[in-house]
Order: sequence, then structure tokens, then C-alpha cells
Amino acid sequence: MSRSDIQAPEADSETLPKQQRTYTIGELSRMFEVTPRTVRFYEQEGLLAPGRKGQQRIYREKDRVRLKLTLRGKRLGFSLAEIREVVMMYDAMPDGNARQLRRLLEILANKRDSLERQLEDIRLMRLEIDDVDHRAREVLRSLGQKA
Repeated sequence: MSRSDIQAPEADSETLPKQQRTYTIGELSRMFEVTPRTVRFYEQEGLLAPGRKGQQRIYREKDRVRLKLTLRGKRLGFSLAEIREVVMMYDAMPDGNARQLRRLLEILANKRDSLERQLEDIRLMRLEIDDVDHRAREVLRSLGQKA
């Protein structure tokens, strides 16, 4: 029997079950294409709660999921307070309960309404821009100029 047969293989964090996997701030930053400063900001805001190994932050799978939810919420226009509320609901009961799900649906309905208003504003702004563009081209043509 060789020496390598006797030694147990080292546990590579990539081969660990997902719940046991840990991440460094650099790994999370690269994974989500954000800066370490962004990750630290969300930690300061209470959205992430890494463990410590000396000075090094050790993020768990729960932190990875929370960062993913946070970044998705920001992309969708959620405020930090709304993101915190949704993340806390998720933490309290991942499968949700009726009260939590109704609140989530309320937040989503508000975001949907806001997006509809923004879409209408964009549509009207585009019409205004098209009108100004058309008039400016007409004036240039009347001056014998090309647009």
C-alpha cells in the first residue's frame, strides 16, 4: 500500500456539499462581477454576515444566496430597505408563509406599477425627441443643409 493510499484526500471547497462550501470576498466578487468594496458595503448594511478566520472574511452559501438576491433586487430597482425585507423573509422561512408571500407580492406589484409609469414616461419622451428631431431636420433642409 502506498503512502497516497493511506492519506485521506484534502477536502477541496469545490467538492464539498453546497451548504458547507465557503467563499472568500475575492471569490464572491469575481462570481458576481462586483468589487470587494461592494461586498463589504452589503455586509455593513446587514445583508451579509460572514464568519471570520483571523482578519479574513469567510462567506457561507447563505451569504452567497443573499448577495445574489441583493444584486438582483438592485437591478430590479428595489431599495435597500425592500431588499432587506425580502432577504429577511427568505431567511425566516425559505418556503415562505402566507403573510410573507403576500408582502412579497405587494412589493412586486408596486415595482411593476413603477415600471409601467417609467415605460410610459419613456414612450412620451421618445415621442418628444422624435418630434424635435423631425423639426430640426426640416429646418436644416429649408436652409439647404444636410442633417
